[in-house]
Amino acid sequence: MAAYILKRLLLIIPTLLGVLLLTFVVIQFVPGGPVEQLVSQLQGRDSGGEGARSSSSGDYRGRQGLSPKQVDEIKALYGFDKPAPERFWQMLKSYARFDLGTSFYQRKDVWQLVREKLPVSISLGLWTFFISYLIAVPLGVAKAVRAGSRFDVVTTLVVLVGYAIPGFVLGVALLVIFGGQLQWFPLRGLTSPNWESMGWGARIVDYLWHIALPVTAMVLGSFAVTTMLTKNAFLEEIRKQYVLTARAKGLSERQVLWKHVLRNALIPIVTGFPAAFIGAFFTGALLIETLFSLDGLGLLSYESVIRRDYPVVMGTLYLFTLIGLVTKLISDLCYVWVDPRVKFD
Repeated sequence: MAAYILKRLLLIIPTLLGVLLLTFVVIQFVPGGPVEQLVSQLQGRDSGGEGARSSSSGDYRGRQGLSPKQVDEIKALYGFDKPAPERFWQMLKSYARFDLGTSFYQRKDVWQLVREKLPVSISLGLWTFFISYLIAVPLGVAKAVRAGSRFDVVTTLVVLVGYAIPGFVLGVALLVIFGGQLQWFPLRGLTSPNWESMGWGARIVDYLWHIALPVTAMVLGSFAVTTMLTKNAFLEEIRKQYVLTARAKGLSERQVLWKHVLRNALIPIVTGFPAAFIGAFFTGALLIETLFSLDGLGLLSYESVIRRDYPVVMGTLYLFTLIGLVTKLISDLCYVWVDPRVKFD
């Protein structure tokens, strides 16, 4: 087991290098970088890089209004005065010390930005994770017990329809209907402007009032896989010999299901807990945070890509990739901890 863990940890290094190298190379060819945006702004044009694309000779069109010395100073300001290989090597050395750099536009350390935005993403992730599993597991068990019944067919249809609708589209529908037309819920934010002056009871109610629509949009499409996985795992276990033996001993159906079948059927579900837990934080909230104007990691990543804030883009990518790889290793180890029959040696 120790050799397997060591091998997996060593494989994280080339995987991280590959992801960072590929992203870094792509960034070099994307027009509208921070240098081009600043040149365009200094010329009085709209930012975004569309009016400051590189010419065929590699010179910026902004040089028509700026001297070469000024353009070189702008490049040095953002660190683009050095060759790409040197910049990539310096970035790797910084990341090895977990120094993620400083944002081009917010002038804050990337770690500080992540810490500021993390509570919002954790809040969304925790609610989505726990509500999804609290709904999916009992529903999957009920579907397995009533396999082939009208309840099974109807719930399968509802679950698959919810899974087929993207969370972003569902969020737009909820926002328009319940936030715009009916005005039952707020359109944006996680708390009201006067939240600090409220009592604790009012704060909790206000927080739940704001988070209801975003969590609903994330949950409805996230528990379908877990529900069907629970159902199929239960159906597979129910047909096994030990279930017939337990029933022959006179155990009630509830004891057979919850004391014997559940323990074995939850193995594939429990092993997916780490990945689902982390995924709820970092992957599912990007569009939802943008739609509901929630100041979390998803919105931070989106705005960084739009504004070409490369230190934030690369820093968060490095952090999320590292967390994802470690989580994958923990998920694999859960198989051994839950089912001792599994061996990686």
